[in-house]
Amino acid sequence: QVQLVESGGGLVQAGGSLRLSCATSRSIFSIYTMHWYRQVPGKQRELVATITSGGSTNYADSVKGRFTISRDNAKNTVYLQMNSLKLEDTAVYYCNARRVVVPSLEYWGQGTQVTVSS
Repeated sequence: QVQLVESGGGLVQAGGSLRLSCATSRSIFSIYTMHWYRQVPGKQRELVATITSGGSTNYADSVKGRFTISRDNAKNTVYLQMNSLKLEDTAVYYCNARRVVVPSLEYWGQGTQVTVSS
């Protein structure tokens, strides 16, 4: 079992920055791909950013150049640095861990609210 705990959400003005953190309960990055998703009410959960076990990253087109996913292996923590925030970035952000070796396992955090105001 793996617990994921997000933090760092809050209220920020458009153009501002926030850094989200996702602390994992144990060292998993060598065999898990980590993702950040977001969801607004009434819409499907959207994949925002990914960091693979090998350290490769990928981003949704809507956040490329503004968001950066990273991880600190010593702290068992994944980060999402969000810059130049827009109103449309308002959502609940979720951390996700997906095991890349058998057995396939997946874990979600509880989510953290990000609200961008004008």
